[in-house]
Amino acid sequence: MKVYITTPIYYVTDAPHIGHAYTSVNADVLARAHRLRGDEVWFLTGTDEHGLKVARAAEQRGVSPLEWANTTAQRYRDVWDHLELSHDDFIRTTEARHRVGVQKLLQAAYDAGDVYAATYEGEYCVSCEAYYEPEELGEGGTCPVHERPVEHVIEDNWFFRLSAYEDRLLAWLDENPDAVKPAIRRNEVLGFIRGGLKDFSISRRTLTWGIPLPWDPDQVAYVWSDALTNYATAIGYGTDESRFSHWWPADYHFVGKDILRFHAVYWPALLLAAGLAPPRTVLAHGWIVVGGQKMSKTLANQIHPRQITDVFGVDAFRYYWTRIGRLGPDLSFSWEDFARRYEADLANAWGNLVSRVLHMVERYRDGAAPARGPAASGEAAALDADLGGAAAGALAALQRGIDEVDIAGALEETWRFLGRANAYVEGCEPWKLAKDPGAAGRLDTVLNALLESLRVSAVLVSPVVPGAAERVWAQLGLPGSAAAGPLGVSGRFGEFPPGTRVRRGGVLFPKVDVEASA
Repeated sequence: MKVYITTPIYYVTDAPHIGHAYTSVNADVLARAHRLRGDEVWFLTGTDEHGLKVARAAEQRGVSPLEWANTTAQRYRDVWDHLELSHDDFIRTTEARHRVGVQKLLQAAYDAGDVYAATYEGEYCVSCEAYYEPEELGEGGTCPVHERPVEHVIEDNWFFRLSAYEDRLLAWLDENPDAVKPAIRRNEVLGFIRGGLKDFSISRRTLTWGIPLPWDPDQVAYVWSDALTNYATAIGYGTDESRFSHWWPADYHFVGKDILRFHAVYWPALLLAAGLAPPRTVLAHGWIVVGGQKMSKTLANQIHPRQITDVFGVDAFRYYWTRIGRLGPDLSFSWEDFARRYEADLANAWGNLVSRVLHMVERYRDGAAPARGPAASGEAAALDADLGGAAAGALAALQRGIDEVDIAGALEETWRFLGRANAYVEGCEPWKLAKDPGAAGRLDTVLNALLESLRVSAVLVSPVVPGAAERVWAQLGLPGSAAAGPLGVSGRFGEFPPGTRVRRGGVLFPKVDVEASA
């Protein structure tokens, strides 16, 4: 199975914040999970570097637009490396491969008769790089997303005939129930289309920072008709048709709800005009809310990922935004909630279990994994079966979570399994078994089962917390990697390899002074 996953490409007008990271980490976790299962994956991210907003940001800083784009694109690269994103490609819209593809796609739409010249007069938000109808504006004629005044624009442009695609878009959504997820976002798209689609401008005459239209070099491609095409140009559209045919259509576009209509209405229509298939699924999540308000540069409530990772670490950052990151509703962030999940889920439920089990193996079996003893009966057998069943349930949940793009749900089942492993320790009481010479075989079974629980847990969480998973794997003395897969084999609960020498390392998730960090 091949899977093509994308994040939005981010504007190079500001540094990345946790909203960008939330989207990208969840896309990365899905990509890693598919690789763990043995799928062929291509994971794309990148930066959007054209448009009026970029040109003005550069002018304010006394540099060229490309110089500013170079600086900010590197900031994204640095943060994504820090967060251990496993993207296969990082596309920039200033690259030659992108320019070729944009011109090809727009020329195809023009040749199909879906592009025409007209005069635009209306309200334009520079921050959104979007036109708005008067009824869409907020109080005082402000942008509904950024809450800033819009600009009144009059300009001779080229328009895309979006109105001609109402029926085809509705048919696409009807034939593909998973085309837009979750259901609340799908309903938004259906409502937008059924409300009547209006043609939109795909060019700007008064702007030079962009890609010239192939049939009218005096105008440049409007930012959305430019930016959206990155998903095709990155995999060879216009430059490597064989590679493009292999990967297209995209399986998952991860986006925020504020750019949903561009990805689920404008983009599919442009693709249809060019004779290309729309994406299989657009996944739209809510906003991150800080102090009751959406994160905004204007409100000065943006949080850089390093403000969190410097305190809790990269693995905890990735875990938090995956665990609470179910698609759909807005997410409310607080330091207190982050610290609570860190302590309860990572430090206690998993980290303490790892330390406790390895300590017992070192103390009772000199650091060597014992083979299982004779099969148990009665209450002991029930405890063994319960643990194995919880492991099987966690594996099934991850397989299901990959298919349904619900890794958060899979994590709940994994932590339920870890809860059963902790309960298994208390129920079996290995410290008492160690004092009874006649219980040596039972102690061996218990220790082996606990080591196997740690091994399986490392596999199951490896897409989410790759660093911690590999540290546990190394402490277990196992060869290779927790992420080696395939998941159907490596994630199955069995017998931990007898004779393997384990060793305790440092604390997996150290205690954190939350009050000092907030």
